[in-house]
Amino acid sequence: MHYRNGREAKNGDKVVQLSIDGGKIVSIGVLFDATPGNDYCNGSIAPTCATVQCACMCDCVHMDDVVALLKEHGLDKRPSGK
Repeated sequence: MHYRNGREAKNGDKVVQLSIDGGKIVSIGVLFDATPGNDYCNGSIAPTCATVQCACMCDCVHMDDVVALLKEHGLDKRPSGK
């Protein structure tokens, strides 16, 4: 099991799920129930925050800026063959 950038995936990892195209963030949480040997529809994401969170702007990044960083590093699209 590997993430979009090739890093090995393990249950318990904190993850950011991206859309198939465009690098939009779809979900953030902890990976669980993933089974080795499959990179598709494999596992679930437990949300890490289900309550209102106090936000310090100096600790935040706008979603558009995160998407731009993903594009800059070629992570806005699935790897070929996936």
